[in-house]
Order: sequence, then structure tokens, then C-alpha cells
Amino acid sequence: MSTRGVNFLDQWLSNNVPETRNADVIPVDELTHKLIADAKSIGIKREEIDEEVDSLCRTILDAIVHYEPGLLE
Repeated sequence: MSTRGVNFLDQWLSNNVPETRNADVIPVDELTHKLIADAKSIGIKREEIDEEVDSLCRTILDAIVHYEPGLLE
């Protein structure tokens, strides 16, 4: 994973996980599509994020399940 990809993923999770934490249904596939679109909009290719992540959906789900305020910042 590129440094730019890692930094984007970390920042994106810290900005987007808290707002989904209390949702009745966790739309992980929607969040995955949003993450990819947000990355693309600033010139980061999905490959830069995917290189060392087994599953982007699983990474997002893990961040939601294990979210504690302040840890992702």
C-alpha cells in the first residue's frame, strides 16, 4: 500500500466511521463505493489502497466494529 493510500484510508475512516457507528444497518458496500469515489476525486487510484488490504469491505467493517472515539485520529 502506498503511503499516500494508507494516509488517505486512515483519514477517510476517521472522517466516515463515526457517522455510521450508530446506524441500524451498516452499508459497508456503500461506504466502500464512497471511499473509492472520494479517493478517485483527489487522484488516488484504488490500487494504491488495495495493494496490501485483503478486503476493503472487511477493513471498513472492522473499523466500524472496533471504532472507539479518538483511536482513528
